[in-house]
Order: sequence, then structure tokens, then C-alpha cells
Amino acid sequence: MRLIRFGTVGQERPGILNNKNQRLDVSTFNEDYNEVFFANDGIERLAHWLGTYENECPIISDDVRLGPPICRPSKIVCVGLNYARHAKESGMDIPKQPVLFMKATSSIVGPNDDLVIPKNSTKTDWEVELAVVIGKKLTYVSERDAMKFVAGYVLHNDYSEREFQLEHGGQWVKGKSADTFAPLGPFLATTEEIQNPNNLRLWLKVNSEHKQDSNTSDMVFKVSYLISYISQYMSLLPGDVISTGTPEGVGLGCKPPQYLKKGDVVELGIDGLGTSHQKVITFL
Repeated sequence: MRLIRFGTVGQERPGILNNKNQRLDVSTFNEDYNEVFFANDGIERLAHWLGTYENECPIISDDVRLGPPICRPSKIVCVGLNYARHAKESGMDIPKQPVLFMKATSSIVGPNDDLVIPKNSTKTDWEVELAVVIGKKLTYVSERDAMKFVAGYVLHNDYSEREFQLEHGGQWVKGKSADTFAPLGPFLATTEEIQNPNNLRLWLKVNSEHKQDSNTSDMVFKVSYLISYISQYMSLLPGDVISTGTPEGVGLGCKPPQYLKKGDVVELGIDGLGTSHQKVITFL
């Protein structure tokens, strides 16, 4: 199943993308895709409900805005330097353990919403990433059992302001958390839609020029390991997002570095998770 949310900012409603690639409004299911939904077997209950009511669901016009496919999770946990060649282009060693940082949930926007370059920013960068959405609360889970706690997967652009990240005290969260810095979607693909999250092509273009083109098979730490590892340090709640890192090709790694400017258009995609695009604007 592919879950979407649609409508104006702050007023999104739940929907699905069916097998005919039609967007269907499932508002009469009366639940948003939030922590309570995932914690109470919402995916299974929605699938059962659709077995009866899918033909009665209104079709959503393609010109209606898509919002983020999940409603404000409790946290976004990100993994840094999880592709060897990206670590090299960043001038850093391949980590022996996952590098973790947080990203503010207020940075979440829809997949095709504008990217707003923050005030005083000169080094806003792009990062295509596979994100994992947690389906059940977990703490101290084993790697063997970790995948049992996954609700699905989503495309994420982990936008980063490199000066804020690296030159303002070394706290990565500063460079990761600006408004609009976490476009998610277009949809959440539940686990049966993605056969192997560790073997998915992911790519990103800026103004139609390929910048990143890799495969999740190149991740240093695989999905199950990351879930288990993170759970040793914090509980993960239903709906929480783990963003698994970006491959080489970011602006920071270009020679000379290249950063986004007003009017640029960023496009990205992952096999089985669709595509998104963001037009770059400046802070008013």
C-alpha cells in the first residue's frame, strides 16, 4: 500500500495511491497517519477497510498539493557518512559506528513544496536519502528482529546548511533543521512494496543535471543494523523517521563546492518510492 496526505499546509487529509496510480481520499476512515495510527495496526486496519470501501473513495485531482505522507513524528533520526564515497568527498573517515544526529520535525514539508534558503545562508546543500518509518515502539531491539518494527519507507531530501552544520560550533542539527529542510514523499510505501531496502537506486538532479546516482547497497550500515543500533540509545516510537544517509555527489563535495541559489530546481527519486521536486526560493 502507498499512503499519501493531501491538501493545504496544516490541513492535510489521508489518502492512498492505488494500483491504477489514482489518488484516493480515505478521509472517511477517520484517522490521520500519525503515531496513534501506526501504534494501533493502522496499516492493517486501513487495508481491511479498503477491501469494503475503496470503490466509494473520491478520486483526488492530480493538481491537489501532496503533503508529507506522515503526520508530525516524534523525531527524525539521521545517519551521517553512511556511504563510503560520501565520507571521502566530505574529507572524513568512514565511521566505525553510525554517526547519529537529529533533525527538527518542524523542517518537514510536502515532497514538492518550495525549499526556502534560510536567512544568512550561503551554503545550502542537497542530500537524497532513503528514510525508514517505524511502525511499533521499540527499545533495545536485536538486528535479527529489527525489520519487524518497520511500517514502510519514504523518499527524503535531507537539506543541509553546511556553514551552520560545520562552522557554528560543530552541532550538525543547526544545519539540518531549517523550515522546509525535510521534504518527505510523495508517498509512504509499506513494507510489502519494497522487496529489499538495501538494494534501491537513488538519484538527484539540480537544474536537470545529475548530481547523485547511487544504490543503497553501498551503505556502510544496513537498515536492520541502524534500527537496532539506534534503539540502544533511545526508544523509537510509531511514525518516527530514520534517514539512512546520502551517497556521494553533494554540493559540499564538488570542486569547488556548489550550493543552491534562488530559482534552482532540485529533482530526486528512489526505486519504488517515487520522485519529488523542490524549487528554491529565499527567506522573505
